[in-house]
Amino acid sequence: MSWARAPIARLSRREVVVGIRREDPTRIWERRCPLTPDAVHQLVSKDGVQVHVEHCDRRIFPDSEFIKAGANIVSSLKGAHIHLGVKEPPLDELITTPHGDVQRTHMMFSHTAKAQSYNMPLLFSFLDPRSRPPRLLDFELLTDDHGRRTVGFGWFAGFAGVFESLVSTAQSHLHRGIASPFLYTPRPHSLPSLDHLRAALRGIGTRIAAEGTPKALGPFVIGLTGTGNVANGCLDALSELPIQSIAPNDLPSFLANPDTDLRKVYLVHAKPSDYFVNKDNGYSREEYYAKPDLYESVFSSKIAPYLTLFLNGGGWAPGFPRLMSNDDLRTALSRAVAGWRMTNIGDITCDPKGGLEFMTHATTLSDPSFSIRPSDELPEVRIMSVDILPTSIPLDASKHFSSALLPYLRSVVASYAGEGAGELGVALDRATIALDGQLTEKHAWLAAHRPSEKHVLILGSGMVAGPVVDKIAENKNFHVTIASNSLNELETLTKSHVNASYVQQDLSDLTNIVEVLKTADVVISLLPATYHPKVAELCIENKKHLVTASYISDEMKALHSSAEAAGVTILNEIGLDPGIDHLTAISMIERLQAENKEIVKFASFCGGLPDFSVKMDHPLKYKFSWNPRGALSGFMNAARYLNSKGVVQVKAGEMSTAFIPHFEVDVNQKSVLEAYPNRNSIPYIEEYGLDETKLRQFIRGTLRYPGFCTFMEEIRQAGFLDTTPLSEKEWAQAEDRLRLTKFRDSVSKGELPRYNPRASSSLDYLAGVLARDPEFQYGKGERDMVLLVHHIETKDEVHTARLYVTGDEKYSAMAKTVGLPVALAALLVLDGRVTIRGVIGPGDKSIRVPILKDLEANGIEMVERVVDTMGRDEEEVAN
Repeated sequence: MSWARAPIARLSRREVVVGIRREDPTRIWERRCPLTPDAVHQLVSKDGVQVHVEHCDRRIFPDSEFIKAGANIVSSLKGAHIHLGVKEPPLDELITTPHGDVQRTHMMFSHTAKAQSYNMPLLFSFLDPRSRPPRLLDFELLTDDHGRRTVGFGWFAGFAGVFESLVSTAQSHLHRGIASPFLYTPRPHSLPSLDHLRAALRGIGTRIAAEGTPKALGPFVIGLTGTGNVANGCLDALSELPIQSIAPNDLPSFLANPDTDLRKVYLVHAKPSDYFVNKDNGYSREEYYAKPDLYESVFSSKIAPYLTLFLNGGGWAPGFPRLMSNDDLRTALSRAVAGWRMTNIGDITCDPKGGLEFMTHATTLSDPSFSIRPSDELPEVRIMSVDILPTSIPLDASKHFSSALLPYLRSVVASYAGEGAGELGVALDRATIALDGQLTEKHAWLAAHRPSEKHVLILGSGMVAGPVVDKIAENKNFHVTIASNSLNELETLTKSHVNASYVQQDLSDLTNIVEVLKTADVVISLLPATYHPKVAELCIENKKHLVTASYISDEMKALHSSAEAAGVTILNEIGLDPGIDHLTAISMIERLQAENKEIVKFASFCGGLPDFSVKMDHPLKYKFSWNPRGALSGFMNAARYLNSKGVVQVKAGEMSTAFIPHFEVDVNQKSVLEAYPNRNSIPYIEEYGLDETKLRQFIRGTLRYPGFCTFMEEIRQAGFLDTTPLSEKEWAQAEDRLRLTKFRDSVSKGELPRYNPRASSSLDYLAGVLARDPEFQYGKGERDMVLLVHHIETKDEVHTARLYVTGDEKYSAMAKTVGLPVALAALLVLDGRVTIRGVIGPGDKSIRVPILKDLEANGIEMVERVVDTMGRDEEEVAN
């Protein structure tokens, strides 16, 4: 039943309860309120309704003011018929059951009308006719008869967005060695009123008019899109500066003029007719809205290359051309003229993957900007995309919003009081997304976006991510989200899957992914192992299961009790080594023990190497199918293993004293490799179910081609395996140091790694150089291989097992053998078949047996041989 046709209930006015919801507590900056105390006083005293206000100490209006206005302060809105909030609530706080026999109404900015994936679970909470869920009314859709929005914070978003964007831009320029007057721009929350903000920006404008903007930047050109409230707020703020307007068509000649006055700030307010064109290079507003598929954007070539700062204040809807795609950003940056053009963006509309496809996520006032680099050849782009900009001006914004909302709220109240919604009923209908458990006609298309049953979050998009994504996304009931800072990798991984999406994010600060982590059922971390304890802490805090391929560190072990108490599985060591080596070794040992055979020796060696067919002239005899840093750093680990004389300890950095120079393998033909012990083997004696007192050998090791260990020792002595952070000056000097080694040719083959204070050691430098040298990457037709060998001796027999996997055109062997076990383990967890909680490895039968079976089905299996001690009766079996 629509608002316009009939009342929703027939309560007395005194029985109607309006509730003001506490905003999501994780949004620490959200201080706005949909109604002021003055508006509440009118509802109570003039309209005769009750108002319940959920307690909140962060709100711009304290509880005491609402009490004076006649409201009741409550801990829950279970007693309210009409629920008001600015933003959407946490899903677990959403009240969807009726209030007695009366259906509720939720009014908010729900962020569901464009099928925003992160809020589809919220939307579908309103869509079950059997349970009489609430009506969902979205503030964003309240419009007049001409389609103009009537309730919102758009002007305040634009006004505050100018300040936040100027702050972000000034910091970006400072990182590039340029100080501008906009360094003095205040952040909007730091001043008490609009008047104070205007005065501050006016002072900066006065300084620019007198001294100018930096010559290194050239003319300071601000681009603005949009014609609505957001754009008007931007224009109002910018009016405090010495602004001179420029037409988009004049930009090339204007920027080419060396006499352009730097004592002004130049504004290009681009309209849709300036950048949307049909096949005839024309624009018709009527045609554009009727047939948007006939149009494309030329913003990236016509306007973007000339902008110092771009303010996006224009809206976008599915079915319409984007303002800029990912490729368009690359185009704009490649054409940008001097002055760091198009490297700073303020996306004030904050529509992730909307009009700006590369703007992947909203930011917060605590961390308002993020950076992306579309490719190694192009500069970094800094994006301000705060989704709650108006809350930085909470008092003025709340007063404005409350005044605009109150007439509509009174119509909703009247509908509950049996009087009907009156003349605003049609507007309420337009703003209603869900009604009586069903989508309204205009929004029926959203039904196709029902969220998948399970959600997997993958952290990292590196060399082994492909098989993980592809395997999990095979099941269309699962949705995969990948978080990484590499846009190219994210696009490649997700382009073939309708149920895969990505979040481009700097994962050096894991708090950036907390919100998306909360939506996941299982998290897979493909990040470096040092990140895993922090990832695990976040998973435990949010009760999410975690799967990693890395060894269980002491820091991870320390989390066992808290994970167990939270009912969370933290499954580790489920890649190749560790991973497949554990699964196959334990299975072999259990089978031999079941046959009452006493095991006296165990050795397991694994290596990810260039295939035997690959020719290599360099002394490292290695190419990288995974992170070069990880491959190099393993040589510096300390190690412990058992031989006939007892436990042998190898100190960190002394692996050259412990390697085995002659290790014979038989893969199609006999070949000689070398091996060195891998970390601490001793704890695995117990994990594998062996008796240390009966063993004469227990060792786990790594395989490499002959000469690797000797050369690595030379590199170690040269200091390039050192993990001590370098200063920027020392980083620059590393080039000269590397030229003194046998890697000297690599230094001259391409762009050298840039200094990053978060990864600034000599080891990082060497890894960066090798990652850029084609000689250490796999060329066309070259493939890698994975070789895993077990050697188990009983008193009477020798049992060997061998896994040999080669890469192909789609995946490297390393990606297959690390990524596939990780994916299979995550699927086991998703299916509820892993019931063990805490920090665990893959040794339990409930994990080991099904994963081995699935690996075999995917062509990854070990071949076993058994001979007696005299070398007789050799047979071959498949495990």
